[in-house]
Amino acid sequence: MGAKRKVSLTIDKEIYAAIEEASETYQIAKSQLAQEAFRLWLKKETEALMAKDYEEMAEEDKATADLTFDAQREILK
Repeated sequence: MGAKRKVSLTIDKEIYAAIEEASETYQIAKSQLAQEAFRLWLKKETEALMAKDYEEMAEEDKATADLTFDAQREILK
């Protein structure tokens, strides 16, 4: 991966305790856990946005198809 940047975060103490426990249990640095959490969150949000966009495109495609179908029916009358 590229260069690293140091950040400071303020989080609930319960979340911090869970991070501490996971770090010890799985022998993973807290920064690595944070990176993975952010990576998963970004992936989830990107996928949700793409799904929303695909749904909107499908609605637009259906509207276009309906309009085209109506126009073709008019021509065939």
